[in-house]
Amino acid sequence: MKTLKYLLVINLLAVRLLASGQTPVFVSGTEGYKSFRIPAIISAQNGELLAFAEGRVGGSGDFGDIDIVMKRSKDKGKTWSKIQVVATYENLQAGNPAPVMDLTDPAFANGRLFLFFNTGNNHEGEVRKGKGLREVWYKTSTDGGLTWQQPVNITTQVHRPKQPQTNAAYNFEQDWRSYANTPGHGMQLLEGRYKGRIYIAANHSAGEPKSKFTDYQAHGFYSDDHGKTFKLSETISIEGSNESTAAEISGGRLMFNSRNQKGDVRARIVAISSDGGASWDTTYFEHNLPDPVCEGSILSIGKNKGKNMLAFSNAADTKNRDNLTLRISFDDGRTWTRQYLVDQSKNGEKDYTAYSDLVKTGKNNIGILYELDGYKSIVFKEINWKR
Repeated sequence: MKTLKYLLVINLLAVRLLASGQTPVFVSGTEGYKSFRIPAIISAQNGELLAFAEGRVGGSGDFGDIDIVMKRSKDKGKTWSKIQVVATYENLQAGNPAPVMDLTDPAFANGRLFLFFNTGNNHEGEVRKGKGLREVWYKTSTDGGLTWQQPVNITTQVHRPKQPQTNAAYNFEQDWRSYANTPGHGMQLLEGRYKGRIYIAANHSAGEPKSKFTDYQAHGFYSDDHGKTFKLSETISIEGSNESTAAEISGGRLMFNSRNQKGDVRARIVAISSDGGASWDTTYFEHNLPDPVCEGSILSIGKNKGKNMLAFSNAADTKNRDNLTLRISFDDGRTWTRQYLVDQSKNGEKDYTAYSDLVKTGKNNIGILYELDGYKSIVFKEINWKR
Protein backbone atom coordinates (compact mmCIF):
# COMPACT_ATOMS: atom_id res chain seq x y z
CA MET A 1 0.00 0.00 0.00
CA LYS A 2 2.87 2.39 0.86
CA THR A 3 4.55 1.58 -2.44
CA LEU A 4 1.34 2.36 -4.33
CA LYS A 5 0.94 5.67 -2.49
CA TYR A 6 4.56 6.59 -3.22
CA LEU A 7 4.18 5.81 -6.94
CA LEU A 8 0.98 7.86 -7.10
CA VAL A 9 2.63 10.88 -5.47
CA ILE A 10 5.66 10.63 -7.76
CA ASN A 11 3.60 10.18 -10.92
CA LEU A 12 1.28 13.12 -10.18
CA LEU A 13 4.22 15.38 -9.38
CA ALA A 14 6.14 14.18 -12.42
CA VAL A 15 3.28 15.01 -14.78
CA ARG A 16 3.06 18.55 -13.40
CA LEU A 17 6.81 19.18 -13.36
CA LEU A 18 7.68 17.62 -16.69
CA ALA A 19 5.33 20.06 -18.35
CA SER A 20 7.69 22.79 -17.08
CA GLY A 21 10.86 20.95 -18.07
CA GLN A 22 11.54 19.75 -14.52
CA THR A 23 12.13 16.21 -13.33
CA PRO A 24 11.47 15.29 -9.68
CA VAL A 25 14.49 13.67 -8.04
CA PHE A 26 13.77 13.72 -4.28
CA VAL A 27 10.16 14.17 -3.14
CA SER A 28 9.50 14.99 0.52
CA GLY A 29 7.27 12.45 2.26
CA THR A 30 8.45 9.52 0.15
CA GLU A 31 11.10 6.80 0.30
CA GLY A 32 11.22 6.88 4.11
CA TYR A 33 11.97 10.59 4.54
CA LYS A 34 9.63 13.39 5.61
CA SER A 35 11.84 15.96 3.91
CA PHE A 36 14.74 16.30 1.50
CA ARG A 37 17.02 19.33 1.49
CA ILE A 38 20.50 20.59 0.52
CA PRO A 39 21.03 19.40 -3.08
CA ALA A 40 24.45 18.63 -4.57
CA ILE A 41 25.22 17.21 -8.00
CA ILE A 42 28.25 16.14 -10.05
CA SER A 43 28.97 14.21 -13.22
CA ALA A 44 30.87 10.91 -12.99
CA GLN A 45 33.58 9.94 -15.46
CA ASN A 46 31.12 7.81 -17.45
CA GLY A 47 28.71 10.75 -17.83
CA GLU A 48 26.23 9.59 -15.23
CA LEU A 49 24.79 12.31 -13.01
CA LEU A 50 25.00 11.76 -9.25
CA ALA A 51 22.53 13.76 -7.17
CA PHE A 52 22.95 14.02 -3.39
CA ALA A 53 20.73 15.44 -0.67
CA GLU A 54 20.00 15.31 3.03
CA GLY A 55 17.24 12.79 3.73
CA ARG A 56 15.54 14.08 6.87
CA VAL A 57 13.65 11.26 8.56
CA GLY A 58 11.41 13.07 11.05
CA GLY A 59 10.76 16.46 9.48
CA SER A 60 12.23 19.46 7.72
CA GLY A 61 14.41 20.76 10.58
CA ASP A 62 18.16 21.15 10.13
CA PHE A 63 18.91 18.81 13.04
CA GLY A 64 17.65 15.31 13.78
CA ASP A 65 17.88 11.87 12.21
CA ILE A 66 19.39 12.87 8.87
CA ASP A 67 21.10 10.69 6.24
CA ILE A 68 22.98 11.64 3.10
CA VAL A 69 21.26 9.99 0.16
CA MET A 70 22.06 9.71 -3.54
CA LYS A 71 20.38 8.95 -6.85
CA ARG A 72 21.92 8.50 -10.29
CA SER A 73 20.77 9.29 -13.79
CA LYS A 74 22.11 7.52 -16.87
CA ASP A 75 20.18 9.69 -19.34
CA LYS A 76 21.22 13.28 -18.51
CA GLY A 77 18.60 13.75 -15.82
CA LYS A 78 15.50 12.46 -17.60
CA THR A 79 15.07 9.55 -15.16
CA TRP A 80 16.59 8.74 -11.78
CA SER A 81 17.43 5.58 -9.87
CA LYS A 82 16.07 4.41 -6.55
CA ILE A 83 17.47 6.07 -3.46
CA GLN A 84 20.80 4.98 -1.99
CA VAL A 85 21.94 5.89 1.53
CA VAL A 86 25.63 6.83 1.37
CA ALA A 87 26.34 8.29 4.84
CA THR A 88 24.63 8.10 8.23
CA TYR A 89 25.38 9.04 11.85
CA GLU A 90 23.09 6.58 13.62
CA ASN A 91 19.99 8.57 14.62
CA LEU A 92 21.81 11.90 14.57
CA GLN A 93 22.79 14.28 11.79
CA ALA A 94 24.92 13.56 8.73
CA GLY A 95 24.67 16.45 6.30
CA ASN A 96 26.17 19.06 4.02
CA PRO A 97 27.16 16.66 1.23
CA ALA A 98 30.02 18.05 -0.89
CA PRO A 99 30.96 15.63 -3.70
CA VAL A 100 33.97 16.12 -5.97
CA MET A 101 35.79 13.95 -8.50
CA ASP A 102 39.57 13.64 -8.19
CA LEU A 103 40.67 13.33 -11.82
CA THR A 104 44.43 13.64 -11.33
CA ASP A 105 45.39 10.79 -9.01
CA PRO A 106 47.63 8.39 -11.01
CA ALA A 107 46.51 5.54 -8.74
CA PHE A 108 42.95 5.79 -10.09
CA ALA A 109 42.84 6.03 -13.88
CA ASN A 110 39.05 6.43 -13.92
CA GLY A 111 39.02 9.02 -11.16
CA ARG A 112 38.02 8.75 -7.51
CA LEU A 113 34.85 10.24 -6.08
CA PHE A 114 35.12 12.07 -2.75
CA LEU A 115 32.10 12.88 -0.62
CA PHE A 116 32.81 15.35 2.17
CA PHE A 117 30.18 15.72 4.88
CA ASN A 118 29.55 16.89 8.44
CA THR A 119 28.06 15.20 11.48
CA GLY A 120 26.45 16.92 14.43
CA ASN A 121 25.05 16.00 17.82
CA ASN A 122 22.95 19.07 18.59
CA HIS A 123 21.02 21.94 17.00
CA GLU A 124 23.12 24.65 15.34
CA GLY A 125 22.02 27.26 17.88
CA GLU A 126 23.20 25.05 20.74
CA VAL A 127 26.47 24.22 19.00
CA ARG A 128 27.11 27.97 18.69
CA LYS A 129 26.77 28.14 22.49
CA GLY A 130 29.37 25.40 22.90
CA LYS A 131 26.78 22.72 23.70
CA GLY A 132 27.50 20.31 20.87
CA LEU A 133 30.02 19.33 18.24
CA ARG A 134 30.25 19.32 14.47
CA GLU A 135 32.80 17.01 12.85
CA VAL A 136 34.17 16.76 9.30
CA TRP A 137 34.51 13.54 7.31
CA TYR A 138 34.97 12.17 3.83
CA LYS A 139 34.23 8.91 2.04
CA THR A 140 35.54 7.75 -1.32
CA SER A 141 34.28 5.58 -4.15
CA THR A 142 36.13 4.19 -7.16
CA ASP A 143 33.04 2.86 -8.96
CA GLY A 144 30.95 5.99 -9.37
CA GLY A 145 29.23 5.79 -6.00
CA LEU A 146 28.02 2.19 -6.23
CA THR A 147 30.15 1.25 -3.23
CA TRP A 148 31.96 3.39 -0.66
CA GLN A 149 34.99 3.07 1.60
CA GLN A 150 34.68 3.65 5.34
CA PRO A 151 34.51 7.33 6.40
CA VAL A 152 37.67 9.20 7.37
CA ASN A 153 37.50 11.81 10.14
CA ILE A 154 39.51 14.95 9.22
CA THR A 155 38.16 17.23 11.96
CA THR A 156 41.55 18.00 13.51
CA GLN A 157 42.92 19.08 10.13
CA VAL A 158 40.12 21.36 8.91
CA HIS A 159 38.18 22.43 12.01
CA ARG A 160 39.27 24.17 15.22
CA PRO A 161 36.87 23.01 17.99
CA LYS A 162 37.55 23.52 21.67
CA GLN A 163 35.93 20.37 23.07
CA PRO A 164 38.65 18.49 25.00
CA GLN A 165 35.99 16.77 27.11
CA THR A 166 34.84 15.03 23.94
CA ASN A 167 38.24 14.40 22.36
CA ALA A 168 41.60 15.46 23.76
CA ALA A 169 42.68 16.48 20.27
CA TYR A 170 39.77 18.93 20.02
CA ASN A 171 41.43 21.62 22.15
CA PHE A 172 42.05 24.52 19.76
CA GLU A 173 42.26 28.07 21.08
CA GLN A 174 40.27 29.35 18.09
CA ASP A 175 37.15 27.72 19.59
CA TRP A 176 35.27 27.14 16.35
CA ARG A 177 31.78 25.85 17.05
CA SER A 178 29.23 25.66 14.27
CA TYR A 179 30.78 24.25 11.10
CA ALA A 180 29.47 23.40 7.65
CA ASN A 181 30.92 22.36 4.33
CA THR A 182 29.64 24.10 1.25
CA PRO A 183 26.09 23.14 0.40
CA GLY A 184 26.76 21.73 -3.08
CA HIS A 185 29.66 20.30 -5.06
CA GLY A 186 33.33 20.65 -4.15
CA MET A 187 35.96 21.43 -6.78
CA GLN A 188 39.39 20.48 -8.11
CA LEU A 189 41.83 22.91 -9.71
CA LEU A 190 42.69 21.67 -13.21
CA GLU A 191 45.46 24.04 -14.33
CA GLY A 192 48.33 26.15 -13.10
CA ARG A 193 50.64 25.78 -10.13
CA TYR A 194 47.98 24.17 -7.95
CA LYS A 195 46.66 21.69 -10.48
CA GLY A 196 45.05 18.70 -8.77
CA ARG A 197 44.17 20.55 -5.54
CA ILE A 198 40.88 19.35 -4.07
CA TYR A 199 39.09 22.33 -2.55
CA ILE A 200 36.03 22.56 -0.31
CA ALA A 201 34.46 25.86 0.67
CA ALA A 202 33.14 25.93 4.24
CA ASN A 203 32.18 28.18 7.15
CA HIS A 204 32.40 28.24 10.93
CA SER A 205 31.37 30.24 13.98
CA ALA A 206 34.00 31.19 16.56
CA GLY A 207 33.48 31.77 20.26
CA GLU A 208 30.26 32.89 21.90
CA PRO A 209 27.33 33.83 19.64
CA LYS A 210 27.31 37.45 18.52
CA SER A 211 24.48 39.63 17.29
CA LYS A 212 23.69 39.63 13.60
CA PHE A 213 25.65 36.38 13.16
CA THR A 214 29.00 38.14 13.17
CA ASP A 215 30.53 35.10 14.93
CA TYR A 216 30.33 33.40 11.51
CA GLN A 217 33.07 33.58 8.88
CA ALA A 218 33.75 31.51 5.80
CA HIS A 219 36.91 29.60 4.96
CA GLY A 220 38.08 26.75 2.75
CA PHE A 221 40.13 23.61 3.16
CA TYR A 222 42.16 21.71 0.59
CA SER A 223 44.34 18.73 -0.19
CA ASP A 224 47.32 18.58 -2.55
CA ASP A 225 47.94 14.85 -2.05
CA HIS A 226 44.62 13.28 -3.04
CA GLY A 227 43.11 13.30 0.44
CA LYS A 228 46.06 12.08 2.50
CA THR A 229 46.37 15.43 4.31
CA PHE A 230 44.41 18.68 4.42
CA LYS A 231 45.16 22.33 5.13
CA LEU A 232 42.98 25.27 6.10
CA SER A 233 42.71 28.45 4.09
CA GLU A 234 42.79 31.93 5.48
CA THR A 235 39.40 33.00 6.83
CA ILE A 236 37.31 35.36 4.71
CA SER A 237 37.62 38.85 6.21
CA ILE A 238 33.93 39.83 6.16
CA GLU A 239 32.12 38.88 9.38
CA GLY A 240 28.88 37.06 8.73
CA SER A 241 30.20 35.31 5.61
CA ASN A 242 28.52 31.92 5.67
CA GLU A 243 27.49 29.14 3.24
CA SER A 244 29.99 29.21 0.40
CA THR A 245 30.95 27.80 -2.96
CA ALA A 246 34.09 28.10 -5.10
CA ALA A 247 35.23 27.83 -8.72
CA GLU A 248 38.48 27.98 -10.68
CA ILE A 249 39.22 31.09 -12.71
CA SER A 250 42.02 31.65 -15.20
CA GLY A 251 45.66 31.17 -14.27
CA GLY A 252 44.87 28.57 -11.63
CA ARG A 253 43.24 31.22 -9.45
CA LEU A 254 40.12 30.67 -7.37
CA MET A 255 36.88 32.60 -6.87
CA PHE A 256 35.10 32.11 -3.54
CA ASN A 257 31.40 33.07 -3.27
CA SER A 258 29.54 33.34 0.06
CA ARG A 259 26.18 34.07 1.58
CA ASN A 260 26.01 37.17 3.80
CA GLN A 261 24.32 35.88 6.95
CA LYS A 262 24.06 39.37 8.45
CA GLY A 263 21.61 40.34 5.72
CA ASP A 264 22.62 44.00 5.87
CA VAL A 265 23.86 43.85 2.28
CA ARG A 266 21.63 41.65 0.11
CA ALA A 267 24.36 40.55 -2.27
CA ARG A 268 26.91 37.76 -2.53
CA ILE A 269 30.35 38.07 -0.93
CA VAL A 270 33.20 37.31 -3.35
CA ALA A 271 36.88 36.68 -2.58
CA ILE A 272 39.66 36.13 -5.12
CA SER A 273 42.78 34.03 -4.50
CA SER A 274 45.94 33.82 -6.58
CA ASP A 275 47.36 30.94 -4.53
CA GLY A 276 44.68 28.33 -5.09
CA GLY A 277 42.37 29.41 -2.27
CA ALA A 278 44.96 29.45 0.54
CA SER A 279 44.72 33.24 1.05
CA TRP A 280 42.67 36.11 -0.36
CA ASP A 281 43.86 38.98 -2.53
CA THR A 282 40.60 40.89 -2.35
CA THR A 283 37.12 40.48 -0.86
CA TYR A 284 34.02 42.45 -1.81
CA PHE A 285 30.24 42.47 -2.14
CA GLU A 286 29.15 41.58 -5.67
CA HIS A 287 26.06 43.73 -6.20
CA ASN A 288 25.48 42.14 -9.61
CA LEU A 289 24.54 38.98 -7.71
CA PRO A 290 21.61 39.93 -5.46
CA ASP A 291 20.73 37.42 -2.74
CA PRO A 292 18.00 37.08 -0.07
CA VAL A 293 20.36 35.37 2.46
CA CYS A 294 20.36 31.96 0.83
CA GLU A 295 22.76 29.48 -0.74
CA GLY A 296 24.21 29.81 -4.24
CA SER A 297 26.25 27.66 -6.61
CA ILE A 298 29.17 28.55 -8.87
CA LEU A 299 30.82 26.36 -11.52
CA SER A 300 33.60 26.77 -14.06
CA ILE A 301 32.24 25.60 -17.44
CA GLY A 302 34.94 26.32 -20.05
CA LYS A 303 37.25 28.89 -21.63
CA ASN A 304 36.67 32.10 -23.56
CA LYS A 305 39.64 34.08 -24.89
CA GLY A 306 41.90 32.84 -22.11
CA LYS A 307 39.36 33.55 -19.36
CA ASN A 308 37.23 31.04 -17.50
CA MET A 309 33.53 30.96 -18.19
CA LEU A 310 31.48 30.63 -15.02
CA ALA A 311 27.90 29.68 -14.27
CA PHE A 312 26.17 30.92 -11.12
CA SER A 313 22.73 30.13 -9.72
CA ASN A 314 20.78 31.46 -6.76
CA ALA A 315 17.44 32.87 -5.71
CA ALA A 316 18.09 36.21 -7.39
CA ASP A 317 15.96 38.34 -5.09
CA THR A 318 16.81 40.64 -2.21
CA LYS A 319 13.80 39.64 -0.10
CA ASN A 320 12.49 36.17 -0.95
CA ARG A 321 13.77 32.74 -1.85
CA ASP A 322 12.35 32.97 -5.34
CA ASN A 323 13.31 33.82 -8.91
CA LEU A 324 15.94 31.11 -9.32
CA THR A 325 18.29 32.50 -11.96
CA LEU A 326 21.22 31.10 -13.90
CA ARG A 327 23.90 33.62 -14.87
CA ILE A 328 26.86 33.18 -17.22
CA SER A 329 30.17 35.05 -17.11
CA PHE A 330 32.71 34.94 -19.94
CA ASP A 331 35.47 36.80 -18.08
CA ASP A 332 36.33 35.08 -14.79
CA GLY A 333 33.24 36.44 -13.05
CA ARG A 334 34.02 40.12 -13.63
CA THR A 335 30.72 40.57 -15.46
CA TRP A 336 27.60 38.42 -15.83
CA THR A 337 26.29 39.14 -19.29
CA ARG A 338 23.73 36.37 -19.72
CA GLN A 339 20.94 35.36 -17.40
CA TYR A 340 18.13 32.83 -17.58
CA LEU A 341 15.14 32.61 -15.28
CA VAL A 342 15.03 28.97 -14.20
CA ASP A 343 11.90 29.09 -12.04
CA GLN A 344 9.72 31.51 -10.08
CA SER A 345 6.48 31.47 -8.12
CA LYS A 346 3.24 32.37 -9.82
CA ASN A 347 1.51 33.78 -6.77
CA GLY A 348 4.36 34.66 -4.43
CA GLU A 349 4.49 31.28 -2.73
CA LYS A 350 6.91 31.27 0.22
CA ASP A 351 10.39 29.78 -0.39
CA TYR A 352 9.45 28.75 -3.90
CA THR A 353 13.04 28.30 -5.10
CA ALA A 354 15.80 27.97 -2.53
CA TYR A 355 19.07 26.00 -2.59
CA SER A 356 20.51 24.87 -5.93
CA ASP A 357 23.58 23.21 -7.39
CA LEU A 358 25.04 23.17 -10.91
CA VAL A 359 26.57 20.52 -13.14
CA LYS A 360 27.81 20.72 -16.72
CA THR A 361 25.79 18.29 -18.86
CA GLY A 362 27.01 19.19 -22.36
CA LYS A 363 29.03 21.74 -24.29
CA ASN A 364 26.30 24.36 -23.96
CA ASN A 365 24.09 22.73 -21.34
CA ILE A 366 23.95 23.10 -17.58
CA GLY A 367 21.89 21.00 -15.20
CA ILE A 368 20.36 22.61 -12.12
CA LEU A 369 19.30 20.58 -9.09
CA TYR A 370 17.15 22.75 -6.83
CA GLU A 371 14.66 22.94 -3.99
CA LEU A 372 11.14 23.75 -5.14
CA ASP A 373 7.86 25.03 -3.69
CA GLY A 374 8.51 25.33 0.02
CA TYR A 375 10.94 22.39 0.09
CA LYS A 376 8.31 19.94 -1.14
CA SER A 377 10.78 18.45 -3.61
CA ILE A 378 14.22 18.68 -5.17
CA VAL A 379 14.00 18.76 -8.95
CA PHE A 380 16.34 18.74 -11.93
CA LYS A 381 16.20 21.02 -14.95
CA GLU A 382 18.58 21.43 -17.90
CA ILE A 383 19.29 24.81 -19.50
CA ASN A 384 20.93 25.49 -22.84
CA TRP A 385 22.76 28.70 -22.00
CA LYS A 386 23.57 29.50 -25.64
CA ARG A 387 19.99 29.67 -26.77
